Amino acid sequence: MSVNLVANQTPIQILQIVFGYESFRNQQAAVIEQILSGGDALVLMPTGGGKSLCFQVPALILDGTAIVISPLIALMQDQVMALRQFGIKAAFINSSLNADEVSEVENRLINGELDLLYVAPERLMMPRMLALLDQAKISLFAIDEAHCVSQWGHDFRPEYIQLSVLHERFPSVPRIALTATADETTRAEIIQRLALDQAQVFNDGFDRPNIQYRINENQGNARDQLLRFILNEHEGDTGIVYCLSRKRVDQIAQWLEGKGLKALAYHAGMSNDVRQHHQERFLREEGVIIVATIAFGMGIDKPDVRFVAHLNLPKSIEGYYQETGRAGRDG
Repeated sequence: MSVNLVANQTPIQILQIVFGYESFRNQQAAVIEQILSGGDALVLMPTGGGKSLCFQVPALILDGTAIVISPLIALMQDQVMALRQFGIKAAFINSSLNADEVSEVENRLINGELDLLYVAPERLMMPRMLALLDQAKISLFAIDEAHCVSQWGHDFRPEYIQLSVLHERFPSVPRIALTATADETTRAEIIQRLALDQAQVFNDGFDRPNIQYRINENQGNARDQLLRFILNEHEGDTGIVYCLSRKRVDQIAQWLEGKGLKALAYHAGMSNDVRQHHQERFLREEGVIIVATIAFGMGIDKPDVRFVAHLNLPKSIEGYYQETGRAGRDG
C-alpha cells in the first residue's frame, strides 16, 4: 500500500487507513491538531503511550519532509523499518550507512521524496546537513527523547543543547519535543533550551499502573538472585538485564546462556553487525533476554518485554524510569 492513496485525508482517516488503529488515545489528537495549525508542542507521555504517532500522522498530511532528531541508531532503524512496512517513505542518515547510501538519502530529501527522515543530533548540527535542510522543504521537526537537553541528560548527548538553532534557522517550521520522563524542572529546562516558550504543553503524566517495582539488596550473589527471579517468575519470557560495564554484560549473558536461557549481549564495544543481529533476534524471537548497557532499548518498540532487571543502580531516578519503562509497552 502506498501512502499516496490517502492524500488529503484527515488525521483520524490516516490513523485508521495507514496505521490500523481505530481511534486516538489520550491527547494524541490535540497534539496533532497543534502541529497541523503550525504551533509548537512539548509532549510528555508514558512509554508505550503513542508519542511517535503525534509526529508521524502530521508528517503524512503536511507538505514536505518531517525531520526526526533521534539519539540512537537502533531506535532509528527500528522505527524506519516499521514505517516502511506501512508503505511510508521513511529513511535515516547515520554512521551505519556508507557514503553512497548517505548521498542517495540526501538526494531523496532534496527531491521531496521522503515523508520522514531520521537523523542523530550530531549529524543534524553539521554545517553540510543544515545547508541541505535549507534546500529542502521541511514540514516539521520532531525532537525525540527531549529530556536529553536537561542537566541530567545532556552529558549523554551534548548536541541536544544546540537544537535551539532549529527555531532560529527555521522559525516558521513547527517543532514537537517528546519525552516519557520529565519532572517540572526538566520540563522548564526543555522549554528554555529549545526555545519552546510559545509551545503548548501536553502532559499525560508518566504513571504506568501495569508496571510493578521490586528492589532487593545485593547479598553478594546477584547472578544467582537474577537466575532465581527469571526461572521462578519469568521462565520463557522476553526480558532486559542492565549492567553498567561492557565486561559485566558479556559475563552475565554468557553465564545465563550456560544456564540454558536464550541470552544475548548488547553494548557499544561490539561490532555493528553483531549488535544488529542481536537486536533483530530480540525483536523477532520469543523469550530472548538481552543483557545490555543503558544504550539498549531506548524507543525500541518491543511490546511484550515482561521484565527489566538492573544488576547495577542507574545514575539517576530518571534513567531508572527510562530503562524500566521498556517493559510492558502493550499494557
